[in-house]
Amino acid sequence: MNGKHAFRSIKAAFINEGAAGVGDDDVRRVVEREEEIKRKLFGSELLQRFCEDVVLLFAMVRNYWNGLYREFPWWVVASVVFALLYVLNPFDLIPDILPVIGLTDDAAVLALCLAMTEKDILKYQDWKELECTGD
Repeated sequence: MNGKHAFRSIKAAFINEGAAGVGDDDVRRVVEREEEIKRKLFGSELLQRFCEDVVLLFAMVRNYWNGLYREFPWWVVASVVFALLYVLNPFDLIPDILPVIGLTDDAAVLALCLAMTEKDILKYQDWKELECTGD
């Protein structure tokens, strides 16, 4: 599959369908494999632009899993978990072993997930800042 075809395949429906299959085991897997996913993301020049966002996404998932923050719908958690697990999967739409282009679908999935869940991410970020300041 070439890069152009992969980008056409990555639409909201792609993430929604993937998120529909996400369960508690997947949430736990993301929490447990956080460092492995971060290493893959932060080790790629193409994916480094998502570093700050990914750190926030992991915090969201951890706080959801621990029951500290549940103010977003399940589809948001499921979409984030799907996107993070997608990045971890080396055999996705474009296999990661292909130099440079192999990570473009990962970047596209992350970017689309961030766009789809932006409102809830911003609300979570506000909550997190209030928690840190104690206000």
